Amino acid sequence: MMTAAETARKVRARELKAEDAVRASLERIRKRDPQVKAFLSVHEESALEAARAVDRKVAAGEKVGPLAGVPIAVKDNILVKGMPATCASKILENYVAVYDATVTERLRAAGAVIVGKTNMDEFAMGSSTENSAFFPTKNPWDTTRVPGGSSGGSIAAVAAGMVPLALGSETGGSVRQPAAFCGVVGLKPSYGAVSRYGLVAFASSLDQIGPAARTAEDASLLFSVVAGHDPKDSTSLPSPAPAPAAEKMGSLAGLRVGLPKEYFIEGLDPEIAASVRSAVERLGKLGATVREVSLPHTRYALSSYYIIAPSEASANLARFDGVRYGHRSKKAGTLLELYENSRGEGFGAEVKRRIMLGTYALSSGYYDAYYLKAQRVRTLIRRDFEDVFKEVDVLATPTAPTTAFKLGEKSSDPLQMYLSDVFTMPCNMAGIAGLSLPCGLSKGGLPIGLQLLAPSGGEDVLFGVARRIEREIPFECRPAL
Repeated sequence: MMTAAETARKVRARELKAEDAVRASLERIRKRDPQVKAFLSVHEESALEAARAVDRKVAAGEKVGPLAGVPIAVKDNILVKGMPATCASKILENYVAVYDATVTERLRAAGAVIVGKTNMDEFAMGSSTENSAFFPTKNPWDTTRVPGGSSGGSIAAVAAGMVPLALGSETGGSVRQPAAFCGVVGLKPSYGAVSRYGLVAFASSLDQIGPAARTAEDASLLFSVVAGHDPKDSTSLPSPAPAPAAEKMGSLAGLRVGLPKEYFIEGLDPEIAASVRSAVERLGKLGATVREVSLPHTRYALSSYYIIAPSEASANLARFDGVRYGHRSKKAGTLLELYENSRGEGFGAEVKRRIMLGTYALSSGYYDAYYLKAQRVRTLIRRDFEDVFKEVDVLATPTAPTTAFKLGEKSSDPLQMYLSDVFTMPCNMAGIAGLSLPCGLSKGGLPIGLQLLAPSGGEDVLFGVARRIEREIPFECRPAL
C-alpha cells in the first residue's frame, strides 16, 4: 500500500485518481475488516463522492490540499457531520453528528477522504478496545490479541493496511499504546496543539486528538493538517498550523537524549527493554549524547491520573441524561427514574466504574483529600519534565510494559489493564508531546514500541528523530492479515 504522502503526490500529478485510491481502500476494508473489526461504520457512497470531487478539482487545474485523495479513518468520538458518533456506547447508538469537528473541517479542506468511523473503548475508557458496547477489535498481527486502546480501531485499520491514515484521541495513552501494540506510528500532540472542538469529552484537561500512520512522514503530514489555533477551543494554543516536519537531522551531533530510569522498572518485559536500549544505542552511534535522567514523581502518575480523569469524566458525562439526545429509557415514571434508567441501560461497566470513582473523589469531604492532592501531584510531574528538558532535548522510553496481550486476559482485573498505560500517562499529565514508533519485534513476532517525549511544541523534534530511527531500523508493517 502506498503511503499517504505518495498517494497525495500522485493524485496532484494526475498519475492516480482519488477515486481509484479510495476504491482500493474500500476493497481492503471489505476483505480484512471482517477479521479485525476496526470499523463501526463504513461510508462508501460519501467517500467515493468526495474522491470524485477531488478528481474534478485536479482536472480543472484547481489547487488541491496536501492530503488530496488520501483515505482516512476517524475514531467514533470525533464528529463528522452526517455520520454516526456513538463513542462505542449504547447511550449514543443512534446519534448522528449534526456538525463537523474542527479537525474534520481541516481534513476536508486538505482533500482527505473519510471512509468510516472506527471502534474504540466506550467513551475512550480502556486500554484494549474490548470495552466497546458493540464488539472488540482484534490486533492484525495476531487476531487472538488486543490492538490496544482506546483508539484500537483507528490504529488497527492503519496496521492492517485498510487506510494509510487515521485519527484517534488520547487521554492517557490511547494513541501511543495501540500504536506500539500494532507496529505503527502514533502521536500525542502537545496539549492545545490540535483543536478539541467536536471531540466528545472524556477528561477535558487531558484529552487530545492525535494522528496514526505507518510512517513518521505520514504522521507529520496529518499533524500539519489538523494542528493550529482554533478560536472555538478555549484551550487551543495561539500557534499557527505547523509545516510538515522535514528530515533535517542528517547528523545527530548535539542531540541530547535522556533515558528516564523510572521507565525501566520491574514488570517491564526484558525483550522490550533490550529493544528500546538497542534503538537508543543507534542514536548514540550517530552522534547523539545519551544519558540517564530521573523523573522522580513518575511513580505517582498512575494513581493521580485515576483520580483526575474519572473526576472530569463524571462531570462531562452528566450531560447524557436521556433528555436532550442519546438513549432514553422507556421504563421511567419520574424524572429521577428517567436519569437512572437511561444511564444504567446506556453506559457499560467500565464507564460506570469511572463515573463512580470520579463522583466519589469530587464529593463533599473528599475533594481536598483526593482531587486537589492529585492536581498538586500533577504539578510536580510537570515540573519534573520541565527540569529534565533543561538537560536533554528528547526522552526515550518503552511505550508499554508488554507487547499486545490476549483478548480477555486482563478484562477481569481493572488494575492490570490500567497498568498497560503506565508509561504513557505522565506525558498527558504534563501536557507535553509524545510519539510511539516501532523499534523491533518480540520473539513471538509482535511489535515493540519506542516512545519519544519532547517539551510542549516539540513535535518537529519528535518527527525528525523518528524519521532517522526509521532509516536506521527499517520496520515494515506486515501483520498476518
